[in-house]
Amino acid sequence: MPHPRNRAKAARALGLDESVLWPQLADARARAAVSSEVLYVYPHRGAVPPESWYELLSAAREHVNILVYAGLFLSDGRADLPVLLQRKADEGLPIRLLLGDPESDAVARRGAEEQVGDALAARIRMSMTYMQPAFDVPGVEVRLHGCTLYNSIFRFDDDLLVNMHVYGAVAAQSPVMHVRRIPGGRLFPHYMGSFERVWEEAQPLAVKHSNRDVVAA
Repeated sequence: MPHPRNRAKAARALGLDESVLWPQLADARARAAVSSEVLYVYPHRGAVPPESWYELLSAAREHVNILVYAGLFLSDGRADLPVLLQRKADEGLPIRLLLGDPESDAVARRGAEEQVGDALAARIRMSMTYMQPAFDVPGVEVRLHGCTLYNSIFRFDDDLLVNMHVYGAVAAQSPVMHVRRIPGGRLFPHYMGSFERVWEEAQPLAVKHSNRDVVAA
């Protein structure tokens, strides 16, 4: 591999990009981009500083996208989460929430794999009960999905927290990767592409205030 100064001279003389003359440069740049995209990898979800979730949410100005089965830990850790979501929506922040359909085969299968049975579906219903005050707030969109999740995804503007799922283990016991969107980065659009596919397949949520039941529209 020539010295960078010599590479630049040769590329200018030939009118070609350096990565055309030395393909290994493209691989090195790709590795560097991935390294700079990943800010931190936590060994399990509990290792993420609890305040980080809410600091990122509070600081968001353009996007909040959340894809989970239950995400109960968010409301468990912050009783005023629905109020916080309402405040952000009132500020003009679009919020999209994707929760698992407690009646879906995917949730039943995941519950069996985690050896918790119907507890996962119960956690989803509990999460919906806690979050219900925010569900009918303009700017907050909620959908139920029946997809197999390989990751839970939490997007706050250009920051992305990806909670990986491991067969036989609950999500709280699995690693979380903090990704930052950068020009030319691959991880951020890769995971957000997954979010968008689930969003398109999911069913909108309707809240029945008369009996406080939450059903899929």
